Amino acid sequence: MRRIVLDTETTGLSPAGGHRIIEVAAIVLEGRRVSKNHFHHYLDPEREVDEDAARVHGFTWDMLRGRAKFADIAPSFLEFIGDAELIIHNAPFDMGFLNHELGRLNLPPLTNPVTDTLKVAREMHPGKKNNLDALCSRYEIDNAHRTLHGALLDTELLAEVFLAMTRGQESLLGDDPQAPAERQAAKLELDGTRPPLRVLQPTEEELAAHAQQLADIDKASKGACLWKQLEGAA
Repeated sequence: MRRIVLDTETTGLSPAGGHRIIEVAAIVLEGRRVSKNHFHHYLDPEREVDEDAARVHGFTWDMLRGRAKFADIAPSFLEFIGDAELIIHNAPFDMGFLNHELGRLNLPPLTNPVTDTLKVAREMHPGKKNNLDALCSRYEIDNAHRTLHGALLDTELLAEVFLAMTRGQESLLGDDPQAPAERQAAKLELDGTRPPLRVLQPTEEELAAHAQQLADIDKASKGACLWKQLEGAA
């Protein structure tokens, strides 16, 4: 299945409050590599940008007036993502805005499978900061040029973070018809669940050695107790 890393920037925090998308970006992953195949547009939100949001991404409505509207790019956006798996950091936020924009056009919501890298990161690093900057630092990805949020830059960084987070799991990501049945059974589901543990069965020699070790420990323990009793009686 195709994988696409996606991000949006918006005029505010909630589509329920009438906020709109001002930037959308998506980059295709080709196996374990970030491709140059991407989709990117700045959009006229047809409304003011909240001051708090503008401080995050640096855009005001005056800077975006006259750009394409979401309705103009919706057909090409939907064609670009197709049925690909979408990799998004804090996916409910971006999916909520995208589906709100599609709803305004009387289009159905997206049904693509979604991997929320924030959820995955919280499973992997509980109790730690898991925003994009923190993950870049943790996985030694250079984000020094990220002084403001931007959808295109953030998708590029998130793509590198995702690959770093799943490093060593190449055989577990995606369907491999040549893989052994046990590897397919252990395929990692990046919705936050864990792959099943592999159970190793001990050999008869290992069991015998373990039993002998327990017997030796028990013998030593009884000897120590006897010595204490004798010492106390002296």
